[in-house]
Amino acid sequence: MTRVQLSDEARRRIGELWAQGAPPWMIRQEAGVNRHAVLREIRRLQRPPPREPVRSRLRLSLVEREEISRGLAGGESLRAIARRLSRSPSTVCREVAGHGGRRRYRACDADRAALKAMRRPKRMKLGQCERLRAVVEAKLELRWSPEQISGWLVNEFPDDPEMRVSHETIYLSLFVQAKGSLRKELTQYLRTRRGSRRPVGHSVINGQGQLHDIVNIRERPAEAEDRAVPGHWEGDLIFGKGMSAVATLVERHSRFVMLIALPHGHRAELVADALSAKIGELPDQLKRSLTWDQGKEMAQHARFTVATGVPVYFCDPRSPWQRGSNENTNGLLRQYFPKRSDLKPFSQDDLDAVAAELNDRPRQTLGFKSPSQALDAALR
Repeated sequence: MTRVQLSDEARRRIGELWAQGAPPWMIRQEAGVNRHAVLREIRRLQRPPPREPVRSRLRLSLVEREEISRGLAGGESLRAIARRLSRSPSTVCREVAGHGGRRRYRACDADRAALKAMRRPKRMKLGQCERLRAVVEAKLELRWSPEQISGWLVNEFPDDPEMRVSHETIYLSLFVQAKGSLRKELTQYLRTRRGSRRPVGHSVINGQGQLHDIVNIRERPAEAEDRAVPGHWEGDLIFGKGMSAVATLVERHSRFVMLIALPHGHRAELVADALSAKIGELPDQLKRSLTWDQGKEMAQHARFTVATGVPVYFCDPRSPWQRGSNENTNGLLRQYFPKRSDLKPFSQDDLDAVAAELNDRPRQTLGFKSPSQALDAALR
């Protein structure tokens, strides 16, 4: 059945009769429309009027906006207008800049826009743009972090404002069900694999022990400290079930990652030989230094230095921030190798594939370039 569109006169007449207490059948006869149209209009009349949004005293009122408009027309400075309104100059500056600037600012238009922005609930951007949502979901499945996705979109779509989303919006879409524009199962691709933001504490097995004849990190060359030259590495082990381990190396300049399988354990001589073999694959300009913590797996550091010519510098005890790039990378690797998982089944080919995926991820600290791109640029 086609819905009848009531004329303004019919609406007015129905409203009058309803206010007088007339029953629906009489209203239908008087207005000359069918009963369904009458009932729809009565239900509309019974709805409570929309509430006026409650303005916070921190927000500008229409009166204040009119004062700003008059001040701009009179040539006053923004600071003078703010002083007259007893408002912060930055508040007035944001208000004018966000609603057309000095020449196009209009108080009524600005107030309508502010009221519209106050309406709740709001539909999130990822729920409105199908193309943007598809790209974000695809990158999450590649284990990119929301911050990496947000920065990459700016570089990839520089002239398309629609393809912009903040990392906070992505997190909200994943964690808050009421705003869930993204599939909930995508949380498994986040580094923590958590479905909400909450700290989880785990004990850290770092294998620290007493080492001899070590060179402290303070004696490391200045070029390593400021990351100006490629070839300075940070290293560590990540542990899994049964004390299975994988060695990780991160190049400080580019954040390029290399992973080294330790299928036969992490005794000092095995670690030294495995590191020597991996470092030996690099060109000479990438073999400058290695920074490690004071774990006993590096007790054979002299053996490694003799084999590769690469000096080893050791951090202070319980100072993981002194090799922050490696610590950050180890956190990323937990997406692939969760804590208490068995690392022994992973072959060197498996580890190379994981390292390749990490090296293709954009990094904020590199201007959202990938480590592979940064290292290639440094070696040219």
